[in-house]
Amino acid sequence: FMEDPPKKFFRLSPGHEVRLRYAYIIRCEEIIYDDTGNIAELRCTYDPDTLGKNPTDRKVKGVIHWVSAPHAYPVELYQYDRLFIDANPARDENILQFINPHSLTIHQGFCEPALANAKLDEIFQFERLGYYCVNECLDDQVKAFHRVVGLKDTWRKV
Repeated sequence: FMEDPPKKFFRLSPGHEVRLRYAYIIRCEEIIYDDTGNIAELRCTYDPDTLGKNPTDRKVKGVIHWVSAPHAYPVELYQYDRLFIDANPARDENILQFINPHSLTIHQGFCEPALANAKLDEIFQFERLGYYCVNECLDDQVKAFHRVVGLKDTWRKV
């Protein structure tokens, strides 16, 4: 969600429509703020004729997967990239200069509550991201999911 989105923002924003993944098209009609000015609630309407159908009178570009805040399960996602920024790091004695500082990025996120029961080494496909494996539990409240493989190849030909 973005309160004041840039052009070509295809997710939920005030006055705009998106499809909820596997559900209806909704429109954000109103934002409710708490006493400190933070967004506390979004009031939306849905089009009951759009379950499994696309309307012919308008084009809805965005599709979002919504997880309710009270039911969301916190996770850490570990995403790996190339270890070296050079195709042949051994060409120089100082191999450390070719280490990719972004070879590991860790993202905090939320997922469906069913993943709280995921077992070590169990593998899941996260839509649009890739396949992830549970291989550690950070504590009783957070699981770490490590990307095993992405959904598309980002390696360029050398």
